[in-house]
Amino acid sequence: MANNLTAVMPTLYAALSEVSRELIGFIPNVNRDSTTEMAAVGQTVQSPVVPQNTLEDITPGNDPADSGDQTIGNVNVTISKSKAYPIRWTGEEQKALSPYGQINTILRDQFAQGFRTLANAVESDLAAQYVNASRAYGTPGTTPFATADDMTDLSEINRILDENGAPQGGRVMVVGSSARAKLEGKQSQLFKANEAGDAGALLRNREMRRLHGFVMGYSAGINAHTAGTSAASSPDYLVDLGAGYDAGDTSIHLDTGTGDHLSGDVISFAGDPNKYVIGTGAAGDGDKDIVINDPGLLLALDDGVVATTDASYTANLGFHQNALLLAARQPAMPEGGDAADDVTTLVDPVSGLTFQVAVYHQYRRVKFEIGLAWGTAAPNPKWLSILQG
Repeated sequence: MANNLTAVMPTLYAALSEVSRELIGFIPNVNRDSTTEMAAVGQTVQSPVVPQNTLEDITPGNDPADSGDQTIGNVNVTISKSKAYPIRWTGEEQKALSPYGQINTILRDQFAQGFRTLANAVESDLAAQYVNASRAYGTPGTTPFATADDMTDLSEINRILDENGAPQGGRVMVVGSSARAKLEGKQSQLFKANEAGDAGALLRNREMRRLHGFVMGYSAGINAHTAGTSAASSPDYLVDLGAGYDAGDTSIHLDTGTGDHLSGDVISFAGDPNKYVIGTGAAGDGDKDIVINDPGLLLALDDGVVATTDASYTANLGFHQNALLLAARQPAMPEGGDAADDVTTLVDPVSGLTFQVAVYHQYRRVKFEIGLAWGTAAPNPKWLSILQG
């Protein structure tokens, strides 16, 4: 093994090419702030957010209107994780494999596993933002797309995003393996070139591209939400406010029921067909306040209305790409570097993640580390919705 990473760069790129063929749904399709800068756990990264300006009348004259200024906002994302994937070899282990030419093959596969493991960890953290979703559609325990030639699951998620003002472009649907299997097994129209307009893409290559305006993605990181105990308790909770609540309200007081409410629980109110996602739950029985996510109630809510919590579900997600934010950085190193003999960066051409690779030569052994620091956020929860399964 050489004294730096130059000799293993072909192996690194071969491993990166291997992992780049893995299916990841969230990382390439969310608002991403990824650089080669370093960051430490707990550090806050500011990502710019451009607000929407207002339309103005066009009035002919000598000069254009004195308008167009904007205050550019930002979203603070905390770098919550800094992880390294370790690979270590002793001189004796290398020597034993040298006659068989297996060192680079095994090392390539080890690096591929490292890149894959880090990418999957980031995917899981993005998927975990489902607790910030605005509303939900579907039936807990029933896999979406299970009815043949029926795309209602997609159209209803589009409806939620439409009602919440999400842009028509940039919409993404990321589903888990069960929902994907139903799409491939039940939706026969997707296999017909004359109807789908993409001959053989799904039938031969399993390529799900765009459906109903959504860029389709698959992720192993999709969460299975375990509902709070209020989902299976009796009696039900009742809305408790004499004057009732107006559309847009988010904080709801409940009473009479039993069981806990958790963040991510889906709650509905009698007379309102919408399903709301609880952002801040409450433990215990009886009187309590829960907070549903932005943009709050769509309909006014009367005192005494029954509040029902859904059972546990799988949180497939439909969203606009600006609903989720990923900030990715290089793990922090001290001024002047640490004991690493060499450090380099590699950019995954599919996910856009920039991995840090370091090599440490130790006493009769060598250790590689693949590192990444990251944090996730949901700056626009109203543009995030759950397709329950």
